[in-house]
Amino acid sequence: MDKLLSEGTHIKICIVTISLANGGAERAAAMQSQMFTSLGHEVHIVTLNNAISYNYSGTLFNLGKFKKGKDTVFKRFIRFKKLRRYIKKQKFDVIVDNRSKTNYKRELFYSNYIYKNQSCIYVVHSSNKELYFSNNPKETAKIYRRNTKTVCVSKYIEDTLLEDLSITNGVTIYNSFNPDWSSQNSTLPKQLNNRNYILSYGRIVDSVKDFSFLINSFSKSAVWKDNIYLVIMGDGQDAKMLQNKASKLECSPFIIFMPFQENPFPIIKQAKFVTLTSKFEGFPMVLLESFSVGTPVAALDIISGPNEIIKHKENGLLVSERNVPLFSNAIRQLVYDKELYIKCKGNTNTSIKEFSMEVVANKWNGILLENYA
Repeated sequence: MDKLLSEGTHIKICIVTISLANGGAERAAAMQSQMFTSLGHEVHIVTLNNAISYNYSGTLFNLGKFKKGKDTVFKRFIRFKKLRRYIKKQKFDVIVDNRSKTNYKRELFYSNYIYKNQSCIYVVHSSNKELYFSNNPKETAKIYRRNTKTVCVSKYIEDTLLEDLSITNGVTIYNSFNPDWSSQNSTLPKQLNNRNYILSYGRIVDSVKDFSFLINSFSKSAVWKDNIYLVIMGDGQDAKMLQNKASKLECSPFIIFMPFQENPFPIIKQAKFVTLTSKFEGFPMVLLESFSVGTPVAALDIISGPNEIIKHKENGLLVSERNVPLFSNAIRQLVYDKELYIKCKGNTNTSIKEFSMEVVANKWNGILLENYA
């Protein structure tokens, strides 16, 4: 990506993320590194796990490489000491922390030891309060209030979660898409060649993504009787359970399970449409990834994310409730209503201009220059 702004104020930024693979928050962190670098800032990325698949820019400090053998409390503390020494040595202007925050005592440790005397921006990637405000949200909120900013990836998170916790330093900055995604070429896996398919992808954790609901809806839609396949792509703890569930259905031969793909974009691009049936999200990268390559989406209208990007019957479908007949009908609409499908597909790219890397990078840069220039 070209420089978005000319060389100017030099800000030294440390991005902290669980990894650079598998999830939307992790892809968003990787894209932050590219945007900040393009703005002329110095970027370091700390990953807690040794999983690196997404393209990134800057200097990588991979703490996950130090995980060897059984991971004991002592070994974790040694890694924490390495991270603290790295942060002290580098003298960052700001830490941009993308981690989920599920344990209050751990967050207190991060705030009082690892990030001691550091300016921080926390990014909230989910509408699930427990994922980013721990098992003790009122006390964790005190840590957020001490930070420079709390960046929310949806208006719902800023207007509802932060307001409920009296956090007043919030600002909404959406995740972004990379226009290069649409030009990535790769051959489709053999099992998808010459097949019409609907795609759903992400971590295979059914309590979050609710692939069970999707499988039931696909079964009821009966589109498989016209040789339309459902592809579920990703890795996770519930993969075998879902495969067993699918195997008992009449539509079983038309459900394909695939592992996580480092380059999913050719598969997304060739899908008839993508589905989103999560129980909660923040601002799902699935939506941007799909629209950026010209693929419509059928999504449940969950409380955070989809209705801030999907325009019903313009670039996809929003289903008002978690109801199998309703969602199966949405599947049928995008398969059989040719006029609606062409309209939605034609509007995908133009509907996401405000989420381009250039627009989002400039919003981030406004915060950085305001507080650290």
